[in-house]
Amino acid sequence: MEAIRIDRDVCADPEAARKLEWLETNGLGGFASSSILGWNTRRYHALLTAAIKPPVGRVVMLSKLEETLIIGGRRYELGTNRYPGAIHPEGFRSLREFRLDPFPIWTFDVDGVTVEKRVFMVDGENTTVIEYTVPAGAALELRALIAFRDYHATTHANDALNSHFETRDGVTELRPYPDQPAMYLAHNASSVDPGDGWYFHFEYDEERERGLDFVEDLFNPIVLRFSGSATVIASTEPHRALDAPELRTRELARRAAIVAAAPCTNALVERLTLAADAYLVQRGEFKTVVAGYHWFSDWGRDTMIALPGLTLVTRRYEIARRILLAFAESIDRGMLPNRFPDSGERPEYNTVDATLWFFEAARAYGEAIGDYDLLRELYPKLKEIVEWHLRGTRYGIRVDRDGLLACGEPGVQLTWMDAKVGDWVVTPRTGKPVEIQALWYNALRTLESLAGRFEDRSSQEFLGELAARARESFNAQFWNEPAGCLFDVVTADSRDAAIRPNQIFAISLPYRILDDDARARRALDVVERELLTPLGLRTLSPRDPQYRGRYEGDVISRDGAYHQGTVWPWLIGPFVTAHRRVNGDDSRTADWLRAFESHLQTSCLGQISEIADGDAPHTPRGCVAQAWSVAELLRVAVG
Repeated sequence: MEAIRIDRDVCADPEAARKLEWLETNGLGGFASSSILGWNTRRYHALLTAAIKPPVGRVVMLSKLEETLIIGGRRYELGTNRYPGAIHPEGFRSLREFRLDPFPIWTFDVDGVTVEKRVFMVDGENTTVIEYTVPAGAALELRALIAFRDYHATTHANDALNSHFETRDGVTELRPYPDQPAMYLAHNASSVDPGDGWYFHFEYDEERERGLDFVEDLFNPIVLRFSGSATVIASTEPHRALDAPELRTRELARRAAIVAAAPCTNALVERLTLAADAYLVQRGEFKTVVAGYHWFSDWGRDTMIALPGLTLVTRRYEIARRILLAFAESIDRGMLPNRFPDSGERPEYNTVDATLWFFEAARAYGEAIGDYDLLRELYPKLKEIVEWHLRGTRYGIRVDRDGLLACGEPGVQLTWMDAKVGDWVVTPRTGKPVEIQALWYNALRTLESLAGRFEDRSSQEFLGELAARARESFNAQFWNEPAGCLFDVVTADSRDAAIRPNQIFAISLPYRILDDDARARRALDVVERELLTPLGLRTLSPRDPQYRGRYEGDVISRDGAYHQGTVWPWLIGPFVTAHRRVNGDDSRTADWLRAFESHLQTSCLGQISEIADGDAPHTPRGCVAQAWSVAELLRVAVG
């Protein structure tokens, strides 16, 4: 795979370079990440964020290594930080190149001496390997800066931290707090000395811009000194520095195998296939999907939407199977959980669409590999879900007399447009949302097909009748003739005419609820004209008085814009699918997909962001790497 390269000109501009980030993951929910300068601009940036209870229980352990190169007695700082009123040190001035190849690699040019640094994580372990190639005659000092705190928090100087460390056979053990696991630093240092204590007032620019706590103190317990090349392995389990080459070779081979097994038809698909691996993580004996980095855990809705792109397109079928079984175990009162909390409490079931996306994920799995033994195993669960929806389950979710699915109660948000600030539900969409009807119809037809396959004739007939009634009611109630598209939400006494992307699903899903091709074409034209951008679809037309074109400011401001105009890249998937179904695969499709190639090199390198501003230039926002953004783009890029 061709490397992503950032040259000296960009690296020498700290305000531009700090916006370019890298991400390494470990298949457990842990990660390493920073800007390309090694300048931590987020509280989530660190060399080792361990998932203690995979995929959650994330703890920032090793925040960074402060690096000093020593040549002929002169000291050169390679790091970069923001302190109040200053950038210090200014190691970015020596950075000749950053590249993703496939790991993050830095090349420094210091007084004619070239130093190369490499960082990667080990799959299945809370382990980060940091390697430095330093020529003979030069020396390196590394000051470990630790945080040991929940990844959503920040650390501040305190007397509770235990600065004691022990070094045996090239492994230094640190346990700063009794309620946190130990961290082991394996290294080939020539000496290990006590550090300088607290470093105060690191400032995280991205958190400042998000209206959150942006100042942190970090502790330096040890200084590692090396004569020449250096290796540090930061982990929750002991390693040896000599393990690094084997770990690197193994990880390179694992990633190469992932790409080789998938239908990588072009550079975009190849890059997205590798990106997809970041989200597939362990939960107990099962597999699940981290919704996004840096701050999301596994969400039911995101997992089911992302499953086809992350696992079926990439031919990782066993992982898909394990994900479906994991979520089937969590079904309660006919509902899939929306979220598994970080701290391990009972799953949250406040979603209407995650359950319906489960049907589509199962259908896609069966179609991809013909494993109907699994679908036979899931079939009773799928029937139970429909039965619960017919008689009514949580939050007013129930089938109405017209065969359509109603949902909603005051104070809850059940669809994917789920922003909520305190008691303010920004887009409640109570009633009959358009995409919920599309998903409900698709679920009924999917189950009807399975009933026929498994010779459950009475259920097959009943489901067919229910689906037909839902489709007839939908087409009678949801068409907005003056606007030439579909209403967003229908209730007994109102029609929400806001132009939103949710109507796309009435065309894109395999079993299409919108029964008129001419209407489908008109609706697509409206969506393209009002909502399409180079990074996906806006969530609301700019002509709407509620439109918010920039996602910025504090939590209230950002959540107020989240679904009121903000662009979501994942929506390019259903939009392209709908376009292909109605208009064929014309040249516009290729143009829409090609637009994402530059994004892979302009935010989190090699990844697709969660969201972007509705207004040009559509600045990326939110999570720097989002599962369904990668998955849906990959799904339609393969075709």
